[in-house]
Amino acid sequence: MHETAADLDALQRLLDESHAAAGAHMRRIITPERRIGAAALAARLTGVRLLALATATKDGRPIVGPVDGIFYRGAFWFGSAPDSVRFRHIRSRPDVSATHIEGEPFAVTVHGRAHIADLRDPETAGLRAALVEVYAPRYGEDWIGWAEQHPYARIDARRMYTFVYEEGAG
Repeated sequence: MHETAADLDALQRLLDESHAAAGAHMRRIITPERRIGAAALAARLTGVRLLALATATKDGRPIVGPVDGIFYRGAFWFGSAPDSVRFRHIRSRPDVSATHIEGEPFAVTVHGRAHIADLRDPETAGLRAALVEVYAPRYGEDWIGWAEQHPYARIDARRMYTFVYEEGAG
């Protein structure tokens, strides 16, 4: 977990504001006992979390595909190839939605804008270190050299919804 106290406060505000703005149907499903707080969410979303990421074509058609998601400092991050359809869409239309699902008991959905970052930029040093922590044991220390050739994006969330259906969650 890499979140600061300020990150967790901001994340909790986002979760609370998102829930308050949800429609009646969603609030009937995501009841208070089925929500998860910011600290518990950040603790749960360690390591690689597969996201179903939706982007839009220029004529507005949605396209969904899987990406490795990393939850860092209260936001989802993901990467892809510089010439991927996904990043071509994001460069033109940065609005995205993504969902991480752990079967029926747990889901987190985020709607926002993708902000593209370069892992070689000093401002992303913390993210870079978190990525090395996750991927180097799998792919070796040289992995970061490969990753630095690929764009990463942070989803700046406008809304984030959580759903948990387990004993003792939240």
